Amino acid sequence: METQGESIHKVNFATPRGFTTAFKSDLKETLFPDDPFHEFKNKPFSTKTKKAIQYFMPIFEWLPKYNFRLFKYDLLAGITIASLAIPQGISYAKLANISPIIGLYSSFVPPLIYAIFGSSKHLAVGTVAACSLLIASIIGEKVSPIENPELYLQLVFTATFFTGIIQTAMGFLRLGIIVDFLSHSTITGFMGGTATIICLQQLKGMFGLKHFTTKTDVISVLHAIFSNRHEWRWESAVVGIIFLVFLQFTRYVKQKKPKLFWVSAIAPIVVVITGCLFAYFAHAEKHGIQIVGDLKKGINPLSINKLNFDPKYMSATLQAGIITAMVALAEGIAIGRSFAIMKNEQVDGNKEMIAFGFMNIIGSFTSCYLTTGPFSKTAVNFNAGCKTAMSNVVMAFCMLLTLLFLAPLFSYTPLVALSAIIMSAMLGLIEYEKAYHLFKTDKYDFCICMVGFFGVAFISMDIGLMLSVGLAILRALLYVARPATCKLGSIPDSALYRDVEQYPETSGVPGILVLQLGSPIFFPNCTYIRERILRWVRDEQANRDEGSDIEHILLDLGGVTSIDITGVETLIEVLKAMEAKGIKVALVNPRLEVMEKLIVTKFIDRIGKENVFLSIDDAIKGCRFTLKHSKQFADINV
Repeated sequence: METQGESIHKVNFATPRGFTTAFKSDLKETLFPDDPFHEFKNKPFSTKTKKAIQYFMPIFEWLPKYNFRLFKYDLLAGITIASLAIPQGISYAKLANISPIIGLYSSFVPPLIYAIFGSSKHLAVGTVAACSLLIASIIGEKVSPIENPELYLQLVFTATFFTGIIQTAMGFLRLGIIVDFLSHSTITGFMGGTATIICLQQLKGMFGLKHFTTKTDVISVLHAIFSNRHEWRWESAVVGIIFLVFLQFTRYVKQKKPKLFWVSAIAPIVVVITGCLFAYFAHAEKHGIQIVGDLKKGINPLSINKLNFDPKYMSATLQAGIITAMVALAEGIAIGRSFAIMKNEQVDGNKEMIAFGFMNIIGSFTSCYLTTGPFSKTAVNFNAGCKTAMSNVVMAFCMLLTLLFLAPLFSYTPLVALSAIIMSAMLGLIEYEKAYHLFKTDKYDFCICMVGFFGVAFISMDIGLMLSVGLAILRALLYVARPATCKLGSIPDSALYRDVEQYPETSGVPGILVLQLGSPIFFPNCTYIRERILRWVRDEQANRDEGSDIEHILLDLGGVTSIDITGVETLIEVLKAMEAKGIKVALVNPRLEVMEKLIVTKFIDRIGKENVFLSIDDAIKGCRFTLKHSKQFADINV
């Protein structure tokens, strides 16, 4: 078609091999920009080894450059988050129905592992409330933590081990996309529902109850609270309210004056110390205020021999491992990335998965239960000015000193103080404003959020999470099955072609219909795409003036990232339907993967190589000479 002095740009393809070779290098960089070996593939062996070690163990990248100036910041940040880790470790361990000392153990070994393998400079490692309650809920249905605490603890360690295995495998297989199925709406609803039931459960400690339910739904918890009214102790409630008001006040101070973040950061340890002194001197147990009890000195004992793979309990530990692995990854990676963005830095999601996996695997061997990157501790770490992961090492050292010398002192911690700490933390996770924002901006996202919230609150945590994820996936499938297609028109005095509905001032080209397909073409949406194309042709023919019938249809495939065999068959059916109507079909800007598939399946031979173009403008220029109404077309600026 290079006639009358014009040059039409067409795709150059002799064979699939030739087409692939031309683009292979650039394509790999485009599709796999985070390839861990890309940057040192063509370097000497020693450099490759060094780079590989630095990739999998980032500590060897930043530690050689480390200096005392950086350490000053990390030392302050590490001490600050350690003051938060002690009360949180004890509190969340009680939430998981395990000994408080396990919570302290979990803030010693995992941070050291993360400092070696983690890629985030700001993430602070620790236990989290949501995963603690998930473990208690799932494993508690199989084994009672009260009747058989030893077996229950073994299953907790086993679930932590499975969590680590799943996270590590996902990291090595680069399956970070799976975590993306936990949408923002799902996480908002899940965390809100979890925070609600955790707050209600803490009324047990606030009222000093000795008997309670192992279920986690709102109705069961409220029934347990009111059916045991005879156990309520006003002394415990008064102390708990005082602690809770103090903690909320410090959070208010932090919100009003962010520079005073340390007030909120040290508030939990102040509550614990104050509570210990009060319980010791006032003999709190005599007044119905329960205390934590015996906390032995000493570092983490090995627990690898306590892992329990009995088939009888395997379903519970696997279920707990899979669900908590996803939740912990979603929370930890999202938080790490959020704080990295503030410093214009990047966090490798696959590295984080490997780091989380290793610290949970090794943690399960050393009497630790599930850990990740909690928001509260990471925010404190960031605001305290941490510069590297050394802040986690400092925190771990502080926890070592606590375990060796100070642990028995915390045995006087009132349970009501722990309940107040947990309730204060959870109240900040019920994000009413975000839910309202979702309601105003996207009703479907709001429904996903509410399904997660009410499912967690009134059924169970795992079912609520799965319902919300299922609804989010259903929405994604609807988008896949009903992809966007639109008619394009020419914007006056330009070579641009845009959606005619979005830009009403655009004009069509006599005898030519330009359609844009905006999604992969594969079996779930093939029928819909075929029907949409035929409908566009039918409607266009009905609306056009007599004597200006459609002679060419251009399919812009720039947004079609892939196509399967069913998709190719659909294009063949469209081609046959158009041929029956006397309409010629041309393809515009097919991507590499699509082009390869069309060549291999002989579709290009059928449609003709001359009918494949790089741009809409080129395609229209190529079609102008075969239009019956070329005189009309000649007057249009193309």
